[in-house]
Amino acid sequence: MLKQLKLKYYVLLVSFINLLLYQYPFFKFVLTTSNTKSFNGIILLISLIIASIVLNAFVFYIGLYLLRNVGKWLLAIFFNISAIAVYFINTYGVIIDRSMIGNVFNTNYEESSSFLSLGLLLYILFLGLLPSFFLFKFEIIRPQLKSFLISTGLTLLFLGILVFANSSNWLWIDKNSKTLGGLVMPWSYVVNTSRYYNHINKKNKKQILLPNATIKNDEKSIAVLVIGESVRSSNFSLYGYDKNTNPLLSQIEGLKHFEAESCATYTTAGLQCILEHQNTGKLYEILPNYLYRNGVDVIWKTTNWGEPKVTIDNFQNKVMLRKNCDGPDCDYDGILLKGLKDEILASKKNKILIVLHTSTSHGPTYYKKYPKEFERFTPVCKSVELADCTQQELINAYDNTILYTDYLVASLIEDLKELTAYNTSMIYISDHGESLGEKGLYMHGIHSSLAPKEQLEIPFIAWTSEGSKTIKENQEHSQHNIFHSVLDFLAVDSPIYDEAMSIYK
Repeated sequence: MLKQLKLKYYVLLVSFINLLLYQYPFFKFVLTTSNTKSFNGIILLISLIIASIVLNAFVFYIGLYLLRNVGKWLLAIFFNISAIAVYFINTYGVIIDRSMIGNVFNTNYEESSSFLSLGLLLYILFLGLLPSFFLFKFEIIRPQLKSFLISTGLTLLFLGILVFANSSNWLWIDKNSKTLGGLVMPWSYVVNTSRYYNHINKKNKKQILLPNATIKNDEKSIAVLVIGESVRSSNFSLYGYDKNTNPLLSQIEGLKHFEAESCATYTTAGLQCILEHQNTGKLYEILPNYLYRNGVDVIWKTTNWGEPKVTIDNFQNKVMLRKNCDGPDCDYDGILLKGLKDEILASKKNKILIVLHTSTSHGPTYYKKYPKEFERFTPVCKSVELADCTQQELINAYDNTILYTDYLVASLIEDLKELTAYNTSMIYISDHGESLGEKGLYMHGIHSSLAPKEQLEIPFIAWTSEGSKTIKENQEHSQHNIFHSVLDFLAVDSPIYDEAMSIYK
């Protein structure tokens, strides 16, 4: 038989459970960033604990009064999602902001399944399913409408007093609002899911066409854009890293590398920055669509995901690539180079853009992203719970992905050298960087305003064939250089072309 409990006591109990099970990351951040030894710091901590219990109870009170038993099921869903969210916060140091929600909704089965672990299942069992079962052990006694309104009004008055009592802490709260909002459960994912879809809906549903372009000459030219995944420049020996992760690229004459930062720390936004002509916040035509519409042959090959809508004829995803692939490279990014020269030679156009979207350095299973012969830095981390590995094991696994990237890009350049009938150029740039345990952070996805340099500093590498365009020296580079550089190399004349943004002389 179910125990009867008044609604106000039920929601206080549920709110206390929510505080106990899911607010540890929130209060850990408060304790480490505020001065809890001062009087104001003590008041802040006590006020946040009280506010957490009362505010959550207030929202649960209204929800359960209006939704009745449906509200219990909604709370059960919250408990299980909160358990998963807390696991990822504790394990990878993520913050559940709008960007992270975008990562969640834009991931695919292959990526999401790589996070499955015993630890995650234990979080779901003990912090999700068992507390959810407890919710249904009580029969709620709902108050009369008059009592409900009085309780609601008094709670709002109390919360208002609590806010003004902390006026001396408003500046600290405002300064850390993004992080606090990304750690408080369940509102971090509830509010930011709403923000994410609101952001999506505000975007133009149809791409805005850019001004028409013309091709200035008939010279045969190939521009190859290689988009790296989760690659940070600090682990490239080209950028001064003490381990030789670029044994092949370092031997290529005329290869240039530049300092650059990504405009975001997650794939969809990073790709948008690479492919758009400037940062407008609007849905303008991206590079492959624009060139294809204006007479350039465009080939897009990807083992990844998260691309904006690419409207070309020759778009090949991982499934398509694997259908006709044979050999060990088919399980890795080497598949992107299979048959590429034959496709180029079969083209009937003089101007060709090739985009290779890789996935080599995406975590957490770095050790699975390269063939065994590239495992030169050992021992390597083989756990998806990255904090369980030593940082050196984690870095070794990641460095092996960079070693494999070095091989892929160098192999591509050697293939391009054989196409002597064409002027050829290769640009390698990453969508964003990666954290490998620095400051307790792993992988990527922290909002760019809060992100560490490891998630922002990316490699920007360029090469051109002998006799074609040369590359400028000492130029500041960003992901937005790509659009204008490709137009320049392929001799595409456009009203939106910005010569200062091209990397070529």
